[in-house]
Amino acid sequence: MDATDAGEARHFVREMTETDIDAVAAVRVSGWRHAYAGLMPQSYLDGLSVAGYAEQRRAAFADPAGAVTNLVAEGPDGAVLGWAAFGPAKDTDPEGEAPDEGELYALYARPDVIGTGVGRALLTEVLRRAPYPAVRLWVLEGNARARSFYERAGFRPDGGAFVDEADGFPVPEVRYRRAATG
Repeated sequence: MDATDAGEARHFVREMTETDIDAVAAVRVSGWRHAYAGLMPQSYLDGLSVAGYAEQRRAAFADPAGAVTNLVAEGPDGAVLGWAAFGPAKDTDPEGEAPDEGELYALYARPDVIGTGVGRALLTEVLRRAPYPAVRLWVLEGNARARSFYERAGFRPDGGAFVDEADGFPVPEVRYRRAATG
């Protein structure tokens, strides 16, 4: 278990367990609603379901072939404050080759703890544990707060771009990359 100080707050980062699934689902949904307000259709954000996402997480968590590592940050009282998931990169390089890199699939903190070091603690642990020479991630092009967070952590845009869709609304994303520390 890794402990990280951030002011007076103390966060412990550990591997997620099955008992964390409902809390992680709540973190993800509240994180999406907070981070993507104004960047994605409100109807899409309002339609997110904690119970539905928890069901998806349970299925993924039960998959013995899964290559995803899930971490949670918890507070002194044991409450889940944030969640990160990483594994092998899902996209390909311009040459069509699968890279020997990792990908940060998700990193969310409860909106009430943003700025307390939860995200930084999770990202530090992801970079320490990642068994890859580099880690990439996708971030919404208009998400200035997240882009600044990742840039402060040494990530840089690498030219990768993708336009996703939410309720028929285009959602442009950019890819970032940096060396892993593990």
